[in-house]
Amino acid sequence: MELLLKHGKVYQNHGFAGKDIRIKDGKIVEVGENLDTSASTTTSSDAKVQVIDLRGLSVIPGLIDIHTHGAVGVDVNSAKAEDFEKICRFQASQGVTGWQASILTDTKEQTLWAIGEYRRWKQLSHQGATLIGIHLEGPFLAKEYKGAMPEHLLKTPDLELLKEYQESAGGDIRYITVSPEVEGVVEAIPQMKKLGMAVAIGHSGADYETARRAIANGATSATHVGNAMRLLHQHEPAIFGAVLEDQDVYAEMICDGRHLHPGTVRFILKAKGTEHVVAITDSIMAGGLPDGFYHLGVNEVVVKDGDAKLVSDGTRAGSTLTAIHAIQNLVQFTGKSLAEIVPLMTENPAKLIGIYDRTGSIAPEKDADLTILDENLEVVYTIARGNLCYSRDNQTENQTDDQTENRTENQTENRTEK
Repeated sequence: MELLLKHGKVYQNHGFAGKDIRIKDGKIVEVGENLDTSASTTTSSDAKVQVIDLRGLSVIPGLIDIHTHGAVGVDVNSAKAEDFEKICRFQASQGVTGWQASILTDTKEQTLWAIGEYRRWKQLSHQGATLIGIHLEGPFLAKEYKGAMPEHLLKTPDLELLKEYQESAGGDIRYITVSPEVEGVVEAIPQMKKLGMAVAIGHSGADYETARRAIANGATSATHVGNAMRLLHQHEPAIFGAVLEDQDVYAEMICDGRHLHPGTVRFILKAKGTEHVVAITDSIMAGGLPDGFYHLGVNEVVVKDGDAKLVSDGTRAGSTLTAIHAIQNLVQFTGKSLAEIVPLMTENPAKLIGIYDRTGSIAPEKDADLTILDENLEVVYTIARGNLCYSRDNQTENQTDDQTENRTENQTENRTEK
């Protein structure tokens, strides 16, 4: 069956125009005006077309979240394959069509276990957003800026370990966060890239010169800029200054109003431009759930008023932000139009992790990954690889089930080491 989206305001070439979109076999077949409602093929006498009228709605590329540790009671580090699918379904309700599982620094055994469950997820049938790969946040990070990272598990670069992780993941580790000042990191960046990983610098107190060397060696992004990193000083620009200065480096931003003041969001966008900022959630398992006690990897976390912090010392530990709220916040914080904000969670992350050839924009032959919004920037429909996986007017029981069960208890038992 084909899917035909009619009368939508479609985002292409950084602007909106009234167009129709034809979808078949998970791909965008055609984008144009007044497309015929008959099937594009006549090879079958019972060929059918499902037509959805999007009059008054905006169609943007599906949102992509490349940095998230979980949601709806599921922590990535201890998620079973079926738990990953729960996150996928929740993500679809938030306008996300693709996301990366961010594995927090953990033991080798637990990391390999999580990677194995990711591989097993790929064998399941799917009804939500697509899990597009893995992000390793560590373990080659600086202790002084560890944030929620368990200090005893941080280490200097081990390329053999990284190769083992990548082989276990079937080449799907697309992104890794490292600290430039850790001995051996700058020299190891080219090898990490050869393993197929885009390299981000972060959790770092690196000085300006060291950060610049990391960028020269191939680092192309910076993890949650302004958080867990040495900040800008007029005499010591540090890693923050190096990232803001370099126009080819992407800057991740957590736009929940807590990790960055709205003024700082505007400042970073003015320095980097909308072409090299990537909006992320950095969400934890509390995403979509009320205040309470949760996990983030090996850490105990308490969420109060939606703000997640370590029980041990009050350090902020990820967020409860969702992707669509990040988009809404960016529009509110900056005063920019939706058209200007869209690339931050579509085109830019797709380019950063090397999947822009198949997603991140609306064009024929690309995956049919689309998010449809109303005038209030609320999600009406989400389409992932041609599958209508979320409809606001026809929510499946998956969304409600995932938000009321499996908070923390079922996650602890999935760890290989308590």
